[in-house]
Amino acid sequence: MTHERIVWTPEIMSGKPVIKGTRIPVESILRWLGAGTTVEKLLEEYPSLTRGDICAAQTFAADIVANERIVTAAE
Repeated sequence: MTHERIVWTPEIMSGKPVIKGTRIPVESILRWLGAGTTVEKLLEEYPSLTRGDICAAQTFAADIVANERIVTAAE
């Protein structure tokens, strides 16, 4: 999984994935969108974000979930 717009290092936001060049966590973008914030509102509130950054956050999250292993009680 390569995500050019997403970085995570221990020095920035305690290692949480963020949009490259910012301190905006992927998690925050996803939570705002999940709460009903529009992409336009995010772009207005965070001028350093681009539409591509928001799409990258969503793609990053989808890739993480796609690689999750489901553990059942039988295991």
